Amino acid sequence: MEKQYNLLILPDGTSFRGTAFGAPAPDVGDLEQERARPEVLGARDKAVGEVVFNTAMSGYHEVLTDPSYTGQLVAMTYPHIGNYGTSADWSEVGPESGCARVVVKPAGFIVRKLYTGPIPAGRQTLHAFLAAHGTPGISGVDTRRLTLRLRDHGSATGVIVRAPNQTDGSLSAAELEGVRAYLNAFPAMEGRNLIGAVGTREPVVFNEGGSPRLALLDCGLKANIIRELTKRGAEVTVIPSDARFEQLGELNSDALFLSNGPGDPAVLQQQVALVKDTVGRLPVLGICLGHQLIAEALGAKTYKMKFGHHGINHPVRDELTGKVFVTSQNHGFAVDEATLPNDTTVWFKNANDGSNEGVIDRRRRVLSAQFHPESAPGPTDSAWIFDAFLDALKES
Repeated sequence: MEKQYNLLILPDGTSFRGTAFGAPAPDVGDLEQERARPEVLGARDKAVGEVVFNTAMSGYHEVLTDPSYTGQLVAMTYPHIGNYGTSADWSEVGPESGCARVVVKPAGFIVRKLYTGPIPAGRQTLHAFLAAHGTPGISGVDTRRLTLRLRDHGSATGVIVRAPNQTDGSLSAAELEGVRAYLNAFPAMEGRNLIGAVGTREPVVFNEGGSPRLALLDCGLKANIIRELTKRGAEVTVIPSDARFEQLGELNSDALFLSNGPGDPAVLQQQVALVKDTVGRLPVLGICLGHQLIAEALGAKTYKMKFGHHGINHPVRDELTGKVFVTSQNHGFAVDEATLPNDTTVWFKNANDGSNEGVIDRRRRVLSAQFHPESAPGPTDSAWIFDAFLDALKES
């Protein structure tokens, strides 16, 4: 692979030079053309997005195939990435996962050091995997500096662009100002509805004949949620994110399950309306974005976090038992606990910053978790949540 320079640029002009890998990044001219056409600005789904950092030491393939990273540039804080390659059967989306969607979800990938040596037979290199799925990467970035910048100032929109000067990877002051203008015009994550681009369009049934029968609203679900539910005997019907309550009756569903997904929960009014229509009539369960939609439907508010939680080492405390366990997380929005109704019990809290991580209402059979009990990647400490969800369906 011939060395080429890419640049990661932030709205304030902060830039990081690195080596290009994966699919080709756009050049400055491409961005200028888009900025001149307001009707297409914001339509680009690769190379530009909210820059977030992920603290996982491994599991980069699962991260890259997680729909919740749609619209984001993911920076891995672990410095050495790619050493075990990629394999289709690890994917959280795609035909092998049972979720036939575009495979690589983030807009771009940022690493300190890209491994380019041999990998096990039958696997694909990280470079080839990203190239095959149209996703640009940049390596050689000082990810520690980038992470500290995001922690201090918060997540920001960024773009991976092909360096205009391939001799030294530089760009002129005028070119930098043009990129900054593009970034400042690009839609921020707050206020974006991204779930229409990631979910199924037709109902799909898994483990037909199983029990209970769950209608799983696909806002960008990870395949391991389906695996965890079906291995516990449930029949899972994955339904589009714009489904109505009447469809649950047509499916003879025992409960509504709300998946994870990308974007701002506060703008998903149709999905919130579905939850409102369902609460009190059927049990409602939710993970990540699903937790936020449940909270919104109950009358609470959500807010944009400074830099979110992205990684596989986040401690969570069960407020009912006092026990702490380690979880996999990926979210940039959170529920404002102070706005929860009085009859809703706080189930989980983040042990680091105290943010809300789950609620429970046994009377109306509503349970949710902000973190990812299905892991992929991450620890399996919280897999018991699926048992708790299904046990709640048996309660009268």
